[in-house]
This record gives sequence, structure tokens and C-alpha cells, in this order.
Amino acid sequence: MNKLSAFFVIVFILSGCRGSLSENPPIHINPNMDAMERFEAQEANPFFADGRAMRPPVAGTVARGMLREDVAFHTGRLSDGSYIEVMPVEYTVEFTTRGQDRYDIYCSVCHGAAGDGQGVVMTGGYGFVPIGFHDDRLRTIEDGYLYEVVSNGVRSMPGYAQQIPVADRWAIVAYVRALQRSQNATIDDIPADQRNQFQPTP
Repeated sequence: MNKLSAFFVIVFILSGCRGSLSENPPIHINPNMDAMERFEAQEANPFFADGRAMRPPVAGTVARGMLREDVAFHTGRLSDGSYIEVMPVEYTVEFTTRGQDRYDIYCSVCHGAAGDGQGVVMTGGYGFVPIGFHDDRLRTIEDGYLYEVVSNGVRSMPGYAQQIPVADRWAIVAYVRALQRSQNATIDDIPADQRNQFQPTP
């Protein structure tokens, strides 16, 4: 038997020896990883000066996707605090149709399908004051104001910022403008080549 063969035989034999049981604790190179001290939410933690285990975010940190650099898009206001006149999103059929879908879900129960304030909540005898969109004040008010109302509410109306994403709030504004236009239209709003299909109401 040459030396290499003898070496493999010895290794094979030794690999079958499991040794005897030991009652000594196992050796841990970094034992503090086995039983780390931890704190539950809202539990006191003496490590910090304020004694709180829950740490506030570092000043100036922003959650991913929440930077909101476009102030007008996210607030409906300009940097000087005034409302933007025209929404910062392009009016398209698809965008306005999305607004109709969101409006029907969140707004029509109070403001009515036609924006006349005759939704089921307002006509159900619950004591709310109906609010429609077709008076001159709301037809001429800034788009930014309507966006802010959808976001934050006004008077007895709650805000919908938690339920409705920013883009969908603007889509609702677009649809409200479409409702206002439809309820206050004149024959001049109809393309000239299609006017002969309609008979104006006397």
C-alpha cells in the first residue's frame, strides 16, 4: 500500500468516528447573535435619550416614491400658495373616462350622477346640504381648488387623499369639468357639421 492509499484509508476511518457526547456548551464565536435584545413597538428603550424604542425617521428623509417634487401636481397650488388655474395633466378621452369611473364610485353618491347635488345621500333625508357643480362660482373656480377639495375635503365633506391616488384626483377634476360643460352647453359648443342633428330647447 503506497502512502497516498494509506492516507485515504486513515481519513475514511477517522471520518466514521463521531466521538463522545459532551455536556459543555457549544463554542460561539459571536454569542450575542444567539440572544439579541429586542424591543416591541412602543416599548421603552433606555438606550435612547427619549426612552423610545420606535425611532422617528431621520430629518429630511423621504419614503420611496413620495418625493413630490412637482408641487402643482401633488397639491393643486403654485409655489406661492395660489391655486393653479388649469390642471397640470393633459385632457384626453381616456383620462376623463377614468375620472368618470372614479367619480361614480366616490362622488356620485353625494353630488349626483350629473353633478347636481342630488345623490342618494343628499336626497335620503340625512340632513346634508346638497352641493352641485353648476353654479357660476364653481364653474369658474380654479382646477387646483377642485383638486384640493377632493384631496382634503371641505366643510362636512371628508377628504379622499387616502382612497384616491393623485392622478385619479385630477381625473375626477377633468370629469367634473366635463359635467359642468355638458350641463351648461349651448348650440355653439356643438361642431358646426353636427348641429343639424340637434334641436335646441326653446
